[in-house]
Amino acid sequence: MRQHNLLLPLKSEEFAVLQPGDKVLLSGVLYTARDQAHKRLVEIIARKSELPFDLSSTALFYCGPSPTPPGKVCGAIGPTTSSRMDPYTIPLLEQGLKIMIGKGERSAEVEDAIRKHGALYLVCCGGISALLAESVLSFELFAWPELGAEAIYRLEVRDLPCYVAIC
Repeated sequence: MRQHNLLLPLKSEEFAVLQPGDKVLLSGVLYTARDQAHKRLVEIIARKSELPFDLSSTALFYCGPSPTPPGKVCGAIGPTTSSRMDPYTIPLLEQGLKIMIGKGERSAEVEDAIRKHGALYLVCCGGISALLAESVLSFELFAWPELGAEAIYRLEVRDLPCYVAIC
């Protein structure tokens, strides 16, 4: 297995060397987004309004953080099932999204779209949410607090362990 230490935002030449099965230690700024956040992002696109952040320079992590315990940067940050985001993925790819992180399979249509748009789907291991949280350097609510765990959070991570699933 090959391992890559990658810093967001990724350059196109970094995408070119990745292969399914490669381990990635991802560092930089990313945003959490689950079903309701995805729905809102796609509604913004449909209205031709400006998105709250640049999709091409970051990653979307399909996770809803748990509450932050005392003395910790954030709570557990385990990945959620990625196929739930499939209905929203293609419009986001068309707006420049390049990196998605979650768990599980994607539909054939979304797999094709990821490849067509030169994007990357990374998976994190489920069941190790507390361990994944140790990679978080900073954590802040970014958008739509009324969505609770489904709000968008901005995370700065160092060496978040992922594996390349689709590229």
